[in-house]
Amino acid sequence: MTIDEVKAHGADLTERLSKLSSYLHVDETLAQIAEIEKTMAQNDFWDDKEKAQATVQKLSSCKNIVEPFNKLKREADDFLAIAELAEEDPSFLEESDDAWAKLEAALSKLEIVSFLSGKFDRCNSFVYIHAGAGGTESCDWASILLRMYRRWFERRGFQDEIIDMQPGDEAGIKSAVLKVTGEFVYGYMRAERGVHRLVRISPFDANARRHTSFASVDAFPEIEDEIDIEIDEKDLRVDTYRASGAGGQYVNRTDSAVRITHLPTGVVVSCQVERSQHKNRAMAMQMLKARLYELEEEKRRQQAAQISGEKTDNSWGNQIRSYVLQPYQMVKDLRTGVETGNTAAVLDGDLDQFVEAWLRSGTK
Repeated sequence: MTIDEVKAHGADLTERLSKLSSYLHVDETLAQIAEIEKTMAQNDFWDDKEKAQATVQKLSSCKNIVEPFNKLKREADDFLAIAELAEEDPSFLEESDDAWAKLEAALSKLEIVSFLSGKFDRCNSFVYIHAGAGGTESCDWASILLRMYRRWFERRGFQDEIIDMQPGDEAGIKSAVLKVTGEFVYGYMRAERGVHRLVRISPFDANARRHTSFASVDAFPEIEDEIDIEIDEKDLRVDTYRASGAGGQYVNRTDSAVRITHLPTGVVVSCQVERSQHKNRAMAMQMLKARLYELEEEKRRQQAAQISGEKTDNSWGNQIRSYVLQPYQMVKDLRTGVETGNTAAVLDGDLDQFVEAWLRSGTK
């Protein structure tokens, strides 16, 4: 690295940090932290444990933004100091080279968070996976996607729980619903919403022919109670049934499963993970609330698109990503152009390159 390159990196660093501070609302978050800590210092803070835990979680969420930024800023100050020394003593150039490589990686990672600025991006998420037309092939593909996402959640430190699952007739799953908890889960999962296409030699075809399968992935934020969504009990049909699934590791088999149909919209949600019918109903209502909110948001987006002349097509054939295992190995995101030949790693949960590229692309 030359002196001119060090100077250019220093200028770039200063500009990117300034933008990050603005995007992440660092000053406002610091003020929020001070206010929360003041509240936590009160003697009666733990009298309402549920409220106190929510406050502690909010403090942790704020610190998860500010502390990495402050750490990055300290490292940036060190780099700028090294850059100044390098102008007088070229022996510092090698040190600045190493420092920039680490700093640039940390900066890029934090910049991803700055793209997660949507209203519900910080929220937990309900994730839906549905097999497409194609019978056993698509059901098997849906189960592969389920495993892929659960591995990805594990890599990112998210916690997931299967809320509902319908097994395929011969193999795989017809559908699955998961509740995923963690920082910015919904913000990240928005990148995965759409149709996923698989091309491979079918393990279910005796003639070893190549098959194309489809499965859809959707995500809805876990809506907090303060979001006002009116649901009239008269508009609901509630059915209870015996939980079923691929085995005890997924769901229980009591008569506690709940399915709720919202009659005006036709939205159906179900939950069978809890042994208590009351708890399953509460979870299903949470899911319904999320679906109805997203439905209203989608109507607004479509109206805006019509006004601006944009065309929206959510047909089944418009896949967002292709996973080709035969006749060659390639996973390609059709929205961003990001591709890799390491299909095994992707199907094992290595999705960050696709998610981050989508976030950076601004195609949300």
